[in-house]
Amino acid sequence: MEKSFASWIKERGIGEIECLIPDLNGVIRGKVFPAQKFLQSERDGSLRIPSSIYLLTVTGEYADDADEALSMQDPDVVLRPDPETICVAPGYKTPTAFVFADSYHTSGEPYDIAPRYVLKRVVELYEKEGLRPVVAPELEFYLTQVNTDPDLPLAPPAGRSGRSETAPQPYGLEAITEYEDLIETIYEHAEAASLHLDTMIHESGTAQLEINFNHGDPVHVSDQVLVFKRIVRQVALKHGVYATFMAKPMENQPGSAMHLHVSLVDFKKGGNLFGAPQEDGGDGNTEMFRHFVGGLQKYLGQCTPLFAPNVNSFRRMRPDFSAPINLQWGYDNRSCGLRVPISQPANRRIENRLPGADANPYLAIAAVLVCGYIGIRDKIAPAEMVQGSAYKWARTLPRTLREALDRFRECQPVIDLLGPHFCKAFQQIKAHELSNFEGVISSWERDHLLLKV
Repeated sequence: MEKSFASWIKERGIGEIECLIPDLNGVIRGKVFPAQKFLQSERDGSLRIPSSIYLLTVTGEYADDADEALSMQDPDVVLRPDPETICVAPGYKTPTAFVFADSYHTSGEPYDIAPRYVLKRVVELYEKEGLRPVVAPELEFYLTQVNTDPDLPLAPPAGRSGRSETAPQPYGLEAITEYEDLIETIYEHAEAASLHLDTMIHESGTAQLEINFNHGDPVHVSDQVLVFKRIVRQVALKHGVYATFMAKPMENQPGSAMHLHVSLVDFKKGGNLFGAPQEDGGDGNTEMFRHFVGGLQKYLGQCTPLFAPNVNSFRRMRPDFSAPINLQWGYDNRSCGLRVPISQPANRRIENRLPGADANPYLAIAAVLVCGYIGIRDKIAPAEMVQGSAYKWARTLPRTLREALDRFRECQPVIDLLGPHFCKAFQQIKAHELSNFEGVISSWERDHLLLKV
């Protein structure tokens, strides 16, 4: 392994390595090494980091581990860089590379709350059944003016014309070219980092963009999403603006989602296992596809914190802003939480429209796959497809993070497969963040209650 790292680094003249470790919120943590120090440390197994980084809240505080004694000791975990993930880190003065690392106990066992491992374990469930999941995210984000005062609302930045957007411009080509220089830099950096991007469009919100990723392995795709986020934020700052992946950054604008297109293929033979020949009046869906959808409908609503992990995430899930409120499914129906895009049976997939752009991609994808797996395992039949607007049906998704956490605690089939230790740690982190949020007095309260009640 070290030899392959050494040759790759030498060929590209890399001087520094950023060792990337995604925490439970999808925030990238890690260490920066001189290239030769990285190679030496990787060779002798001395790459380590405190295990407590996996217990960090989004506010930078530490939540208690499920194992209190272990939490107090805060032992190191051993980092093993994944050679498949090393890529050029564009935009640095010193030639730099990114590489994702997996975490292990000193005994050699994987660290079971690490998000990459959680997703890998779910993928292995499929592989044992001869199945290979394939995922393609669609990731939305906003460009905003620089905002250094959190009490002030965000605003769209000025484009090349010197003016800011004031109205929706979905798929607007003139609108997207307002940010042409920034977008070109993003594409250049993404290519340098070997990201597998498809198309970019202007979404419905002011200065809201969407990038589509190519279909691929769930873990690899998740890595790419985090690298893309890092690149976009850095490019935006160099162009004098912010890029944000908050689920709902502006109150009168649509939220930002991370739609997940998911399919299954035969691990050995290849070929899509969701689509069937449309003969004798069939709908082109296999029983496996129907059971996968059934599992999503039964369990995904109980896994909401994994794809809507923040208090802000639930502000996006409102029918007036093109976000789902339930787990209905239908063909080419964007009001549904689960949409079946128009396709030939050989390309059949399900689009999960529930996750926000703020979700940890490893955990959001793990949630979709584990619910679908249970559906296939238990042969769960889906409800009838929705005709017309799914917003006419009752809301079945939780309205708040507190309600979502309560449901998640009771979802034992999912907890058993994701791992009780991981689920407990995740719940403690989210409960800690929620407690902090509930102690904040908002501008709305000061505006409407200060001198009136």
